[in-house]
Amino acid sequence: MSTSSAVEAGFVELERQRELIANCTALYKELSDHFSSVERCLELRSESVRSNRRILDISTQRKLAFLQRREESIDGSVDIAMARVEKLRRSYVYPLSSAGDDTDLPAVLRTLCAKMDSDAFFDLIVSSRKESDLLWKEIPLALKESIDPANFVMDAIARVFPVDRRAVKSPPGDLGWVCVLLLESLVSVLADPELGAERPLVTRIVKERAKKIAESWKLEMEQRGGVENAKAQDVHAFLQHLVTFGIGVKEEREFYMKLVVNFSRRKQMPKLATSLGLEDKMSDIIEELIVKGHQLDAINFAYESGLQEKYPPVPLLKSYLKDAKKGASMISDDPKNTGHSTNNACRKELSAIRAVMKCIEEHELKAKFPTENLQKRLENLENAKAEKRKAAGGPANKRTRTNNGGPMPPAKAGRLTNNAHVSSFPAPVPAFVMSPSHTTAYSTPPFSPYPYERAAAVHGFYGSHSPPAMREVYAYPTKEMSPTSIAVPYPSPPISYPTYGGYVNGIGAYGNIMPPQYQQTYYR
Repeated sequence: MSTSSAVEAGFVELERQRELIANCTALYKELSDHFSSVERCLELRSESVRSNRRILDISTQRKLAFLQRREESIDGSVDIAMARVEKLRRSYVYPLSSAGDDTDLPAVLRTLCAKMDSDAFFDLIVSSRKESDLLWKEIPLALKESIDPANFVMDAIARVFPVDRRAVKSPPGDLGWVCVLLLESLVSVLADPELGAERPLVTRIVKERAKKIAESWKLEMEQRGGVENAKAQDVHAFLQHLVTFGIGVKEEREFYMKLVVNFSRRKQMPKLATSLGLEDKMSDIIEELIVKGHQLDAINFAYESGLQEKYPPVPLLKSYLKDAKKGASMISDDPKNTGHSTNNACRKELSAIRAVMKCIEEHELKAKFPTENLQKRLENLENAKAEKRKAAGGPANKRTRTNNGGPMPPAKAGRLTNNAHVSSFPAPVPAFVMSPSHTTAYSTPPFSPYPYERAAAVHGFYGSHSPPAMREVYAYPTKEMSPTSIAVPYPSPPISYPTYGGYVNGIGAYGNIMPPQYQQTYYR
């Protein structure tokens, strides 16, 4: 072999070795990166495991401490219960002897509880609904006079919950509000004297009876078309029943969540949701409410669960207002709509603005969302509405008193045929009087039994949202409805609404494309 051939072969071999070394280097780098990635992943997983273990340790310690407190409180609870039984035994003769003569409502309530006369007790509450302030204050005290308050309340509401079994609907209308009142009042009565409401003193037999009632309600609801066809009053009473007797089931949480989302307009729903163990589902609930256009409900749930930082309220308020304006504009700009439809659009927008202002007040958001422009817009809409009435030649209020010029009382609400299904609040008014989509949501709330609400002149979507500790406020029926909720047709052409005055600078992070589904008035 010549020298040149040998040199050429040597260079070829060197090139082959260079390529081999380059391939080995690339493979080594690839393997190094892979193992580094695996190591990082293992470190992250290890940290996650350590974090979960710390959380589990804390949770375990809390539960062990809770069990220890429960064990230590048993003797004290038994002593308190025995003392209470002895007190009731000694005082039992007096209410029995004075029952026929006493006309004082609190005394009669206590007497009926001591006698365990659940039917008369229920009838007395129904007939005394105008004494709602007194009822709310005295019923928990009266129930403490009962030797078995849990069974006493279930006996009292049995005629209308879970199903209205009255052969004759007298008094007419739904009486579910009584059920909610009694179930809510019972919470403080069943609370453990040492641990409070977190451990209701409910016996196994009472729980079994309460569970049967809950199952009966679910069966009745399914027979009537499921959750979509259930009434908010029924759902409210059912969920309060679960919370009062502590019979919520972990396996049913998806069902509870569906009920809460579908009837989120109830002011008590956030509190009921947390009481039913849906804390870890709150983010899902809030996001679903935002998608549905129920931004105000989402804000309430966010504040109840402490997620207001994750779901800031200001973008949600702006989104809600933008949807309200868009929906009103679509109605008023449609040439096919009558003056009556235009007035409905105006009322909806007014309701939305008032609801937002109330929400801002409740959650102290004025620093983040000033209400001056909202107030101006509200005044402009009200002035435009008044001008349209003048142009139509009709009086501002058609119901006037002829003898002294003073305003007439509100018109009586229309009555519907009674439903065998329990209702927690008054039946809805027929559409020709006040349909849900045309409700003036900021009108005076129906017969609120709580004085601080009436004193604050709470209206519409957002009633008082700062109830005393460990209780929420519930609604009670009224035979009257606000004159502002009466739909009055106006034959004149549609009105041109004033501009917003710049109170919404954008839809924020949660804008909706479709027009809003206006939330109905919240009852308290």
